[in-house]
Amino acid sequence: MYKNVIVRTPCRAVINGISSHPELGKPDYDLALKQHAAYIRAMESLGITVRVLPADEAYPDSCFVEDVAVLSERCAVVTNPGAKTRNGEAAGIIPVLKDFYPEKDIRRIISSGTLEGGDVMRIENRFYVGLSARTNQAGVDQFAALLNPYGYEVIPITLKEVLHLKTGVNYLADNRLLVSGEFIAKPEFAAYDKTVIPPEEDYAANCLWINGTVVLPAGFPATETLLKQFGYPTLPVDTSEFRKIDGGLSCLSLRF
Repeated sequence: MYKNVIVRTPCRAVINGISSHPELGKPDYDLALKQHAAYIRAMESLGITVRVLPADEAYPDSCFVEDVAVLSERCAVVTNPGAKTRNGEAAGIIPVLKDFYPEKDIRRIISSGTLEGGDVMRIENRFYVGLSARTNQAGVDQFAALLNPYGYEVIPITLKEVLHLKTGVNYLADNRLLVSGEFIAKPEFAAYDKTVIPPEEDYAANCLWINGTVVLPAGFPATETLLKQFGYPTLPVDTSEFRKIDGGLSCLSLRF
């Protein structure tokens, strides 16, 4: 069960966030704020206390707070984002984490290692980490060295088609993964049952299993139908403006 969520309010510079899909256009700032507020309400409706951090105009992508830390009940790992325009974001999360963790249990990834939280998916005491354009082998090695003393296992996954690991695969419950694209046949996930997203709805693979409910992006009816067929309660949340700058549902929060 998740008890806490940390989010950061989108800054006005969010319209200049990193985008690999310029054809989608720039985000509408006012609409992004409304969608972010709806995201917070969705989390609160699931029994979670939400800590809202102020906008940081120095970093256009700073609302994607998931990338700056990986949190568990035993420790927090502050990352070192691989995107140069985001590299300074991680330092700003440390004072916040001190409200939740003893200082000895707040660890850091340092250069030349890079790691972004969007590349990290936890299943029980196992952390799968995507080797991507944003997370390198040195970052994964450091992450494993930091987590192993807490009883966690780290498994690297090579990515070829997506920005982050959780862009295309997310854990639901009961040994089930929601998958798309290259993750359908990944041997590292052979032991899990897989629900495959239709290719035209692959954005919906980035969903969240939160306290018994699947929070998914709004506007993907085939995916929502699949989830309901497996008995999962669903809660659609519109993230259209964050999609324009390569963001999804998980990107917008730290959950623990």
